[in-house]
Amino acid sequence: MRTPGKARLRNAVYGLYERRLARSLSPDRMPRHIGVIIDGNRRWARAVGDPVSRGHEAGATKISEFLDWCDEIGVKVVTVWMLSTDNLTRPAEELEPLLRIIEQTVEELASIGRWRVHPVGALDLLPGATAEVLKGAEAATQTVDGMVVNVAVGYGGRRELADAVRSLLLEEAAKGISIEELAERVDVEHIAEHLYTKGQPDPDLVIRTSGEQRLGGFLLWQSALSEFYFCEALWPDFRHVDFLRAIRNYAQRERRFGT
Repeated sequence: MRTPGKARLRNAVYGLYERRLARSLSPDRMPRHIGVIIDGNRRWARAVGDPVSRGHEAGATKISEFLDWCDEIGVKVVTVWMLSTDNLTRPAEELEPLLRIIEQTVEELASIGRWRVHPVGALDLLPGATAEVLKGAEAATQTVDGMVVNVAVGYGGRRELADAVRSLLLEEAAKGISIEELAERVDVEHIAEHLYTKGQPDPDLVIRTSGEQRLGGFLLWQSALSEFYFCEALWPDFRHVDFLRAIRNYAQRERRFGT
């Protein structure tokens, strides 16, 4: 059993290490756009003997904390993957409480008034109430001059690409462009202009928690030249020091941008 004295000593050492780590970061090596795959909520709940919904609640609480950390170092855009298209097939007894938690979280992020909330995902796949909350948060924060927070709900990388191509085809068809003409002239920039994140810089750094080392379909197009950082901590246990380590690791890399 940990004694109060040992706990205080441990916290003091931890705080010292955290401050030292923060001072070591170079302001000119900060990522502009961070994508984060928040993984491990369910495992966290099972590990402590709580219902799965409690894990989702703990994970939701961590999101605003994470955004504060990003804001502190000058990040311009953060994309938080909160719910995938695959997650929509989960049993109703888990999915419905999760959707309520997401709705509450997005409303809270908008109410803070410091960040511009932008939904990214297939809103047409979501229940009407959830889609309305996402649209409302975007409308309420559209004039906020702060960090952009992409809330990826009902998001899947393959679905995004399909939606981008569909949008491109419809736009060009409305101009009277034939499919043959389009096939001849289309390039990567045309598709990029129809992604959910159009107009934003691609993510410099993608973080995934819980020890899983895969993207699972997250920002497939945008992450082609991103740096990746995989952390063992489950998302509710992800600490400021874990974040700073990810940033330090990113800053130490020599980015080649595909060359």
